[in-house]
Amino acid sequence: MKQAACLLLLALAPLEGHHSFAAEFDVNQPVELRGTVTALDWINPHCWIHLEVKDAGGEITRWVIEAGSPNALLRLGVQKSALPAGTEVVVAGFRAKDGSHRVSGRWILLAGGRKLFLGGSAPGSSGGKPGV
Repeated sequence: MKQAACLLLLALAPLEGHHSFAAEFDVNQPVELRGTVTALDWINPHCWIHLEVKDAGGEITRWVIEAGSPNALLRLGVQKSALPAGTEVVVAGFRAKDGSHRVSGRWILLAGGRKLFLGGSAPGSSGGKPGV
C-alpha cells in the first residue's frame, strides 16, 4: 500500500521539461567571446557562467554561458574553483535562437592556455569523451 501511495505522489508531482540544444540554440550561429567571468552558478541541471564582454568602444555586454551539470563538469576535470570572478577567458559556443546574450558553451580557454570543455548539449562540448 505504501508503494502505491509513493508512486501516486510521484506521478502527481510536476515534472520540469528539459530542452534540447536545437530548441534554444542555433548551430549556425557560432560565437567566440573574450571577457571576464563575473559569477558562476554551480547548480543543476546546468551550470551558468556569467561573462562581461567589452567591445572595441569600451561598451560592456553581459552574456550568460550554459554549461553542463556540475557532475558533467567534474567528469571533464572542471572544478568550480577553476572559474573565480575576475578570470579572463575566451568562450566558444552557439548563440541562442532568440538573439539574447545567451550561449550554449562548447569550451572555455583560460589565460594560461588550458582548455576546459563545458559538457553541455552543444556539439563538441564534451571534448570527444563518450558518456558526457
